[in-house]
Amino acid sequence: MLMSETGDPTEPWTYTLSIPNDPRAVTIARRTLRLTLALHGLPQLTEAAELVATELVTNAVRHTKGPATLALRWSAPILRIAVWDNDPRPPTPAPPLAAAAPIPTPTTGRGLALVEECTDNWGWYAPGSQLKPSVGKFVWCELTQVA
Repeated sequence: MLMSETGDPTEPWTYTLSIPNDPRAVTIARRTLRLTLALHGLPQLTEAAELVATELVTNAVRHTKGPATLALRWSAPILRIAVWDNDPRPPTPAPPLAAAAPIPTPTTGRGLALVEECTDNWGWYAPGSQLKPSVGKFVWCELTQVA
């Protein structure tokens, strides 16, 4: 297991990656996340983290016109993955399959359902406050490391 510079593998850390509005950026974000988790000795979180981060980044790139940001925050035992985009509208999960008309194809319309199924918690918020509003939104999720 890789340890931090202080020798404490449970020390909190954060990373951010700016993402242009380019579909190729999704692959770069996924590979960056994989490398970051490997370097911090968290391979057990990699598969689920890659899946949900890919969904969140894909939504930001596909449904907005501007850049996005992938933010990772580790505070043992929780990894928080957040994606900011410049669209203030809340994310809209796909309706349940029984209610869907037309039924989404297997490759679209299920991203937030995957995030909900694969994570311990997820949500969204608009940055800033009523006194100082900001642009866009963060969609986030959390994965817990099991000992």
